[in-house]
Amino acid sequence: MTNPYEAARASAARLAEITGQPSHDVAVVLGSGWLPAADVIGDTAAEFPISELGGFAKPTVAGHAPVARSVRTGRLQVLVYLGRTHLYEGHPVDAVVHGVRTAAAAGCRVIVLTNASGGINESYRPGQAVLISDHINLTGRSPLTGPEPPAGYASRFVDLSDLYAARLRALARRADPDLAEGVYVAFHGPHYETPAEIRMARGAGADMVGMSTALEAIAAGHLGAEVLGISLVTNPAAGLSPSGLDHTEVIAVGQHSAARVGALLAQLIPTTVPAEPPQPPRGPASGDDSNTPPGASSEPA
Repeated sequence: MTNPYEAARASAARLAEITGQPSHDVAVVLGSGWLPAADVIGDTAAEFPISELGGFAKPTVAGHAPVARSVRTGRLQVLVYLGRTHLYEGHPVDAVVHGVRTAAAAGCRVIVLTNASGGINESYRPGQAVLISDHINLTGRSPLTGPEPPAGYASRFVDLSDLYAARLRALARRADPDLAEGVYVAFHGPHYETPAEIRMARGAGADMVGMSTALEAIAAGHLGAEVLGISLVTNPAAGLSPSGLDHTEVIAVGQHSAARVGALLAQLIPTTVPAEPPQPPRGPASGDDSNTPPGASSEPA
């Protein structure tokens, strides 16, 4: 992708053609084993291969489907990705975050990122959903590396202080007061972490570990979308269990719990976008040729 922002706008235009919806309000990215959650989020208006949108790399990991849905829930139109691509599959960062950039270009003001994780916090149990309050990005990558974004987009020097929006987390806790919050650490993968790496991550303040989400959250935040992160703990992290780690176990626990967590999403999503929304995501929407920068673009000294 020579211009990832142009590519996202083209995919958003194609999304509108396929679904007959000029825009979407919320996007949901489903993580490993989360597929059953898609069936309870709302009423499916359209389902299609992501290849029809253009610019998407096909997921190659078990538990991720190369499919998207346009779903109606309450007054909101929701774009649901039934899987994601990962950095460890050999894709460039722009391919990994193309889904969230497409969602923002399609008008999504809220982006819900879900994943499966290993529990570093020993109070977490397999099958437990945890809100992501912050992340530690150890992938060694950023979706904002490279040239300054085109005119009309925010500066690459984006503030991540409230990346996982406190407003959305408060709404989630209102829907389920028992939800815990924790810090998610993202490694590159695909191999699982060593016990020493988990001890390091715990010392840095991490509660959960995985191989996704952080790059997508940064890309979404850069475009002005609010991010809600929900991690489904599927197993204790390396060194915290007498048994080893296995991806089939991750998928099995995810599938067992996904419908329950999907019900939480179905209850939560209709409340996430105010009836009179605030400023739309930064960056030109599909079909908008405005070059007016939506915010400051000054660089640090």
